[in-house]
Amino acid sequence: MANQHREIPDRNGMPGFGLGTWQNDDPDACAESVRTALDIGYRHVDTAQIYRNEAAVGRGLAAADVDREEIFLATKVWTNKLAHDDVIESTEESLERLGTDYLDLLYVHWPSGEYDPEGTLSAFEQLQADGRIERIGVSNFEPEHLEAARDAIDAPIFANQVEMHPLLQQRELREICADAGIELVAYSPLARGDVFDVDVLSEIADANGVSEAQVSLAWLREKAVTPIPKATGSDHIRDNWASLSLELSDDEIERIDSIDTERRKVNPDFGPSAW
Repeated sequence: MANQHREIPDRNGMPGFGLGTWQNDDPDACAESVRTALDIGYRHVDTAQIYRNEAAVGRGLAAADVDREEIFLATKVWTNKLAHDDVIESTEESLERLGTDYLDLLYVHWPSGEYDPEGTLSAFEQLQADGRIERIGVSNFEPEHLEAARDAIDAPIFANQVEMHPLLQQRELREICADAGIELVAYSPLARGDVFDVDVLSEIADANGVSEAQVSLAWLREKAVTPIPKATGSDHIRDNWASLSLELSDDEIERIDSIDTERRKVNPDFGPSAW
């Protein structure tokens, strides 16, 4: 493919750029978007049980001309499946829907519902020991939840997937995760489209002849964060992919760093940020 020369950063064995599939709930469109992304050059695909599209993602994986071993595949266990035995059972169901016998990364979707650090994460350890998952992840964890999770099991927490973008820069969490050797994965990296209305990002985009989306994704890459922008249409999938060719200057990075706002787009009443 023409774009495959673009180099995806390596984040401790995880491709540092991926395709998000939240709200990609039309089965045919979802399967086609996954196939398209993989054929373009993406190698990291993210889904979740609650997205109800794992079977469609699996169809896209099977349709792409890419070996399974080259793909980093992640899904997440929903809050009502976080009791120990439910984790095991629901993950086996996810594997069946995805058409694979292992996951590169499995996340606790939220520290809520049936979540219990020891009970939940011991099931993740068991899945890892059984070869069903390669890495253990958490999502939407604040610093105190990370600490409790790390204390609960011997296996390392590989990644924390959180909302992050120039309008929610997660400075404290970035520092804590860096110190702990935990990768940060950014969902909603375009702030649900709000990045297109930020003057600083528009000015930098115009100066480089790119989109505000590419600027936001390039900024996240400079912070050693792995963005997983969701996209269904080929144009958006390709535009996001093109961000890998954008190198921001030190001045441009500083201008984005100086954006002084906290605009959280995902804040359900069961989430820690709403407590």
